[in-house]
Amino acid sequence: MKIIGIIPARFASSRFPGKPLVDMLGQTMIERVYYQVKKSKRLHKIVVATDDQRIFDHIVSFGGNAVITREDHPSGTDRCFEALQKQNEKFDFAINIQGDEPFIDPAQIDLLCASITMQTELATLIQKIATREQLHSAGEAKVVVNHQGDAIYFSRSPIPFVQKAEPKDWLNQTTFYRHVGLYAYRSDILEKITKLAPSLLEKAESLEQLRWIENGFKIKTVETEMEESICIDTPEDLQRALVILRQQETGR
Repeated sequence: MKIIGIIPARFASSRFPGKPLVDMLGQTMIERVYYQVKKSKRLHKIVVATDDQRIFDHIVSFGGNAVITREDHPSGTDRCFEALQKQNEKFDFAINIQGDEPFIDPAQIDLLCASITMQTELATLIQKIATREQLHSAGEAKVVVNHQGDAIYFSRSPIPFVQKAEPKDWLNQTTFYRHVGLYAYRSDILEKITKLAPSLLEKAESLEQLRWIENGFKIKTVETEMEESICIDTPEDLQRALVILRQQETGR
């Protein structure tokens, strides 16, 4: 089974324009992501999918693989599919890896890769929710799964709703899961889902994966206990990440 890791990286960002090229103690953010992903033992190739020539040239400058994709893709999923189409070789699966997580654990990528078979359509990681802040945050996508481990629904609301307990006590009543934003797509399924129109549930929750569920595709979930990666969405996130980097380098 051949698996390609695709890292979407746009230059434009409403909250942090140009963030893939921001300096992080001598390396750009996208460079740090790339080298973390390279530590994976299960990916056969890594490519950055970008809409910007500056990012493309930068990736090539340190020996990485990159492709230029259209600017008007509505999601990273669509950008991944174009990048996959532009490869000169065939891959069974593509892994969508966030380009703004410089601390991503390659073991998480390998865990997801190890879970898939040729019968898998889509797969992603989930993690048990440990705090009330996570449970009630609209920024955290929650997920419920069936007995086969397939996702039934994703929501920004706490799900399931615990009828006979106060919200502050819900974590003591049942198990809640949060979504970890790493996707595996079987190549033929990736092509199919990019042709789907946005769905009602997707529009309501602003969660793309609901479109796939509404159209009957199965999303396999794999539980991880690994530490959560830090996503850099704002300049403030960057400053927090730099503090961690300095601590890591000091502790070497």
